[in-house]
Amino acid sequence: MAVPKSKISNSRRGMRRAHDKLSAVNYVEDKDSGELRRQHHIDLKSGTYRGRQVLTPKD
Repeated sequence: MAVPKSKISNSRRGMRRAHDKLSAVNYVEDKDSGELRRQHHIDLKSGTYRGRQVLTPKD
């Protein structure tokens, strides 16, 4: 069984985990409908993506 040669300090462990945090989701205002939506995602209310009709709009 593999055993580490020395203990990893709390500081070094924290430095390794510094990039594991979750980032906040970025919302943008849709130009056409004015609704908030995620970047690079379909606007579910109107069913459009980058000016093209992709889905049927929800009622």
